Amino acid sequence: MNRTIILSLVILCSLVSCAKDDANGRTYTYTAPVIPADTTTTPNNTDTTRSLLALGDSYTIGQSVPEADRFAVQAAKSLTADKFKFSAPEIIAQTGWTTGFLLKRLSDAAPQQPQYDIVTLLIGVNNQYQNRTQQEYTDEFLILLKKAIQYAGNNKKRVIVLSIPDYSVTPFASGSDKASIAREIDAFNVINKTIAMQQGVNYIDITPSSRLAANDQSLTANDGLHPSGLQYKLWSDLLVPAIKIALQ
Repeated sequence: MNRTIILSLVILCSLVSCAKDDANGRTYTYTAPVIPADTTTTPNNTDTTRSLLALGDSYTIGQSVPEADRFAVQAAKSLTADKFKFSAPEIIAQTGWTTGFLLKRLSDAAPQQPQYDIVTLLIGVNNQYQNRTQQEYTDEFLILLKKAIQYAGNNKKRVIVLSIPDYSVTPFASGSDKASIAREIDAFNVINKTIAMQQGVNYIDITPSSRLAANDQSLTANDGLHPSGLQYKLWSDLLVPAIKIALQ
């Protein structure tokens, strides 16, 4: 495929939601990130080692999978193999964290570096699970996102919000009101997407790919709740092209 065709496809997918097949034939939806046009960028330098900060909860720390399977780690490895050299991601996340817990952690101890080339934020499933209010989530997510923007050197183009996965499709949710869980996850995702768009950062909708686990057990870890390395690979496959565009 020549360079002109590839560029055309990138532009097309940046404007609409695209369907993508993975290596096993599964199809999932990619809601392309919105790339702000008014942010100063730096040239792509393949000799530069870049940094990635991933903020979140169990989905970011990769509960029940090896460290190498975490989506941020997979993305950094893939980018490095494609001449976008990344150091090991710094991950500030813990199983069970709500937006409030993540805020407290960041207040108690700042990230290791003053600035990062890419910052990701994926948080909110525990707000839903613990029956925290949507208003609390709205207020705290906004604060977290503003912190993420600061960690990216106030370069909004370098910040990527990921939507909350839907755990209603996992064995863990057996016996629960799965439809209610899915509706609540969708409602929290409306909040984080709205705030992300208002703040002018990138947004990747990974929720559709998480729902593929309803019919594919290989996408769920052995604990019956968290994503497997294969599902994290789907998220990484969505994250990598967004990061490439952000680094241009």
